[in-house]
Formats: sequence, structure tokens, C-alpha cells
Amino acid sequence: MKHLSATRAATLLRAMSRGKVLVVGDVMLDEFLWGKVARISPEAPVPVVEVTRQSFHVGGAGNVARNVRSLGGAAVLAGVVGRDSAAERIAAELHSAGVEAALTFAANRPTTVKTRIIAHHQQVVRADREQSDNIQETLERDVLDRIKRAAPGCRAIVVSDYRKGVITPRVMREVLALARRRRLPVLVDPKVGHFPLYRGVAVVTPNQLEAEEATGLHIRRAADLATAGRRLLRQLSCQAALLTRGEQGMTLFERGEKAVHIPTAAREVFDVTGAGDTVIATVALALCAGARLVEAAVLANLAAGVAVGKLGTATVTPEEVLAALNAASA
Repeated sequence: MKHLSATRAATLLRAMSRGKVLVVGDVMLDEFLWGKVARISPEAPVPVVEVTRQSFHVGGAGNVARNVRSLGGAAVLAGVVGRDSAAERIAAELHSAGVEAALTFAANRPTTVKTRIIAHHQQVVRADREQSDNIQETLERDVLDRIKRAAPGCRAIVVSDYRKGVITPRVMREVLALARRRRLPVLVDPKVGHFPLYRGVAVVTPNQLEAEEATGLHIRRAADLATAGRRLLRQLSCQAALLTRGEQGMTLFERGEKAVHIPTAAREVFDVTGAGDTVIATVALALCAGARLVEAAVLANLAAGVAVGKLGTATVTPEEVLAALNAASA
């Protein structure tokens, strides 16, 4: 495959096991109700889903940390949850996945829970339970204390921003200051409205809609894409912007380099839930392993292609990434 041979990929995937990533952001619980539709409700023109099973996964920043672990690296997770049953389930899931938890428990703030109802391999509806205003100053202090204690030994910081209140101006400012002192790259999975907070990060991974809203451009042609990428680099003073574009693949804009387009690696798409988490986890861990940014982007594209081929909030293994590379090269 262009930009990354199978031998080099295997070397990087093995080296990922020596990387440790600090993940900071909005932690949530993803609940899935699985079932089938056999009729329409007599009460309203909506399907009646007969639920056959239920599953839970750690979502948001927690899913980034889970992907770091499944790819072979070590992960420590900092964020805020409530004092409720959802937080207890998250703690248990993190322990089972081998993720080190550095969570702040809030007495007056519920854990974010997203409930998805899936029938016949399709999402029917999603219901969110959350409080998304910025966390209070006392919670900010606790989050930052935990981040500072967790940073030693980490080789990269990922900010997983879902705009659920954890990534405040103060948190972002102090994370960047900590990263500069420790010479750690900061990678951000961004949210529109918070882009001014990210100035000075190493890598940002917006999807196309987020890039359009952040730059004020409609990306319709290659020239629009190039302009948007250059504008993001300039606006954020960042080293690189990796734009994820769904079935059109990804485009990497790196300061001082030509843009690199990476075609999609997905063979069949079942569910895009959490694909962005997989992308940024892979890039961060690949950088820890010594990858060049373009190599990290190719690995992330392959990992995302595996993730969207699974139903639910998915994680990816090194063996699956290598198999995807071999299949793409065949």
C-alpha cells in the first residue's frame, strides 16, 4: 500500500505495545437495545421493536481509551462521571478492558448515557441522557489534578471532545501547558464551537462537516478541500489536520508537506458509531511507536475500516489492522 508497507506496518503495530496514551475528555456509557421489527405501532406511525438483548460499552473518551488498549497500548482515562449505576458500569468495563481510570465522580451531575435501539442491523432511534454545561470549578480542579498525576509515563495526550462539559477553556489551556513541559503531542478529536481552544495542538481530526463549519467553507471540490486544510493549519497553528470524509476516505494536511489523500479502507459499512474514536486512538498510538504522520494516518484509515464493519461501539486489534492492509494490497 502507498506510504506504508506490510513489513513497516507490522513493525509499528508491534511497537505500539510500548506506548501509553493519556485520554482526556467526555466519558459516556453507550447502551444498545437489540431487536427486530415485526409491526408498526397502532399509537403512532413508528416501528415496534421487540428487544431480544441488551449490551453496554464505554463510549466517548472511554472508547478512545478502549481502542488504545485493544491496539496493544496502555491507556489512562481522565473525565467526569456521576455517582450512579451508569458510572459503576463504566468503571467495571474499564477494569475489564485494562484501562487505568483517573475519573472524577460528580455528586450533582449524571453520567452521560446514549441509548441506541438497533433492529435488523440498523439504528432505529437514539435517546440521550446528559448534562452538557461546563463542569464547575471544583470539578475542573479535580480533573486537572488527576491529569497531572497520570501524565508521567505517557507519550501522547488525546483530547476527546464531545462538548459534554469536560473540555473547558481552563482544562484545555492547562493540558496544553502540561504537554509543552513534558514534550508530549496533543491530538484532538474536535467539536465545532471549541476550535479556538485547540490552538497549538499537534494534530486535529475533524470530519468533513466539522471542517466546513470551522473554516466557513463548503467542501465540494478538491480545491475547496485543499483550502479548508490549509485554513485549519493556520487557524490552529497545529502540525497536522487529518480530515475524515466517510466513504471518500481521509486527507492528511501536514505543515510543510503536500496533502495526502488516503482512500477508504472499509469493505462494508454496518455502523459508524465510534469510528472517530478508533481513528484518533490509532494515530496517537502510532506516533508513540515512532510512525510518521502519514504512516499513522494510513494505519488509522485501516483501523476505521475495520471498526465500521462491526455493529456497536467497536474496538480494533493489531491483527485486524494488518489483515485489512494485506487485503487492500492484494
